[in-house]
Amino acid sequence: MENNKNEEVQLDLLDVLLDQENKEPIVLMDENGKQITFEQVAVIPFEVKKEKRLYCVLKPLDKIEGIGEDEAIVFLVDTDDEGNSIIKIEEDEEVAIAVFDKYYDLLEEARKDSKEEDKTPKTGKKKAGKK
Repeated sequence: MENNKNEEVQLDLLDVLLDQENKEPIVLMDENGKQITFEQVAVIPFEVKKEKRLYCVLKPLDKIEGIGEDEAIVFLVDTDDEGNSIIKIEEDEEVAIAVFDKYYDLLEEARKDSKEEDKTPKTGKKKAGKK
């Protein structure tokens, strides 16, 4: 089977979001067709009304009216009618806040794990005596 060099490679959005090696910005189109560039902050699995959902937290790299430079946006990862992965802004403020809270909890857990690793005794000679 021969590969066509002109064949367009189409990536699924979910594959991009879940790729831990991907450091490239994510470019989305707003309702007016304007491209907006985002930095991926996190992908958070979260349960809403006993339904497991996947959210992503994206920080705009372009100026967006009403969004501060240090703010990020919670998006729901969903599928369209054709089964393609899409994301849409989570409009339920309570859910968005809960997703952010879970993100902060995960950050705190990672910090604690990091501190525990730092406390692990390292091999080597210790000096005894008074200063």
